[in-house]
Order: sequence, then structure tokens, then C-alpha cells
Amino acid sequence: MKQNKLWTWILTGLAVFFTHAVLISAEPSGKVMLYSSMQEPQIEAIKEGFEKKYPKIQMDYYFAGTGKVVTKIATEQQSGQVAADIIWVGDPTNYINYKKQGILAKYDSPEAAAIDAKFKDPDGYFVGSRLVIVGFGYNTDLVKPADAPKNWEDLLDPKWKDQIVITDPGTAGTTRFAVDALMTNSEFGAAYFEKLKANGAELESGTTATHTKVAAAAYKVGVCLDYVTATMKQEGSLMDFVYPEKNLISITSPIGLVKGCANEENGKLLYDFILSKEGQEILVANNLTTVRSDIPQEGGMSIAEIAKRSMQIDVDVIVEKDEEVLATFDKIFK
Repeated sequence: MKQNKLWTWILTGLAVFFTHAVLISAEPSGKVMLYSSMQEPQIEAIKEGFEKKYPKIQMDYYFAGTGKVVTKIATEQQSGQVAADIIWVGDPTNYINYKKQGILAKYDSPEAAAIDAKFKDPDGYFVGSRLVIVGFGYNTDLVKPADAPKNWEDLLDPKWKDQIVITDPGTAGTTRFAVDALMTNSEFGAAYFEKLKANGAELESGTTATHTKVAAAAYKVGVCLDYVTATMKQEGSLMDFVYPEKNLISITSPIGLVKGCANEENGKLLYDFILSKEGQEILVANNLTTVRSDIPQEGGMSIAEIAKRSMQIDVDVIVEKDEEVLATFDKIFK
């Protein structure tokens, strides 16, 4: 009788051991690679949260301005395969092209159900994962809040002569989208940028450089991004941000899964994590605007207010006119 109990105890222990071993072996592991133009502090925050949730997966990333990320993707595609598992850049028009080129894979993330259809590709190739607002950054040591520009037309005021900086749209996807939006809008067009150039607006290569120059008082104002300005302000920079009262330009920075990627299952986990409530809360805590309506937007601006102020933008027109717009811009500024 005692021997039977002993064997029962041993067999039960072995069953528990093997069950635990199976569970451990089934836990997701390996690597996942992200290509992103989002600022590095925000990428690091996502990395920390993702690796905490999946401790056996190492999240690597390549961070650069959209122009460099797009060039890297194009080069790798020509060689046969993009090395990323997930692409996360600022300009949504890139994803329309990637979809046409067969770079992206369809993926129906369970987390996408919580996101409005207007932020999602109807064919399931990409989903908007954050909102980026293009507006006006200003140096708080040189400009009083009441005097800061409130609308795009305000940048043409002679008081800003030689004191305006813009990111070169050839280097940054968010600025490129904003330039496309303004240039293809009948209220602005090429004439607006000609006047802006006549008022002494200068270019900087890269989003970070533009914001840094405003913070360093090299310029009084700049065409800036809300979350980058907010992050620099938190770090002690003499900067603040103005959301345009009208014709606000909001950009739904999407994520996409790379077709034939090396770590597809882990790529899907990262995709899901970014869109999840947990992932979006990390973005909100790092000065970004969520695309989910079930998360309170602390600071910044609500989706409803953004929609109320936003410029009407036809993305298909932007895709069609993009190269023409960039050529026109370069002719004016370079």
C-alpha cells in the first residue's frame, strides 16, 4: 500500500514536471526586428514593455528618419527580402506603395477590432498605430505663448522673417506628408511655400535637428511634431507646441507585417502588442496620441478635437502627386 502511494506521488510529480516543461518550451522565444522612424525614446519604451510581456523574445530595431528607412527597405527588397519583421514609419502613403509592391503581408490582428475603420487598410495590410500632429514649435525664451503662430498663414508674418525652420521633407516622412497635404490643398499650394521661402524659412535635415535648433534658439519657430516637442519639453528644453486652430494635419502612422519575414509569429506578437491597450498606454505615457477610443488621452488632444480641426486630406491624391510635390518643393527651397 505504501509502495503504491509512493509510485502515485512519483508519477504525479513527473506529470507536473513535464507539463511545466511543455509550457516553458511553448512560451514564445527568439527575436523580432522593427524598422522605425519614430523617435528612439518611444521605441525604447515599446521595447521595454514588449520584452517584459515576452521575456524570451529579443526585440531589435533599426531607427532612422523615414527617408533612410525607406531607402533601406528599397535596397533590401531589390536584394530579395526586407530584413525587418515590422515596419513602422510616419508617412501612411509609404504603406500604400509597399502594399502594391508586395512588401507587406495581410494580417488580421485581434487588437485591430478596437480601432476605428478609418485608421485601417480595408484589405488588411496595415493599421494606423498612433496619431502624429504637425504644428508649430517655438522657443519659450524668445516667444511668448500669445505671440506664437496659431495657423499656417501666421508663418508668413514678417515678424518671423529668417526665424522659421522646417525639416527637409526628403528626410522625414511626417514632414513630407504635411508638405504634400499643404501643396495639394487649394488654400495653400506652391504659392504658400514660395511666400514661406521669401520670409526666410530654412531647412534642416531630420526631425530631431529641426526641434533641436528651435530649442537652442537658432530659430524662434519651427514646423514641428507634437510628441517630439513634448518629449524635449519634459527633458528641460525651452520649447512648447501649438496645435493649429484650423487645417490641422494629423498623420496616422501605421504598422505593417513584412511578407516572408524571418520571425513572422513574433512579428505578429509585436504587431498585436503595439495595437493593444497595453501598448497604446505606453505610447500615451510617452506623449503620443492613441488610435484607440477606450484609452483616455492624457495631455495632447483628443481624437474628437483632432477630427474637428483637421484639414481634409485625400491620401490617394497625395500618393499620386508625391514626387511632383517634392520636386516643386525642392525647386523652391534648394
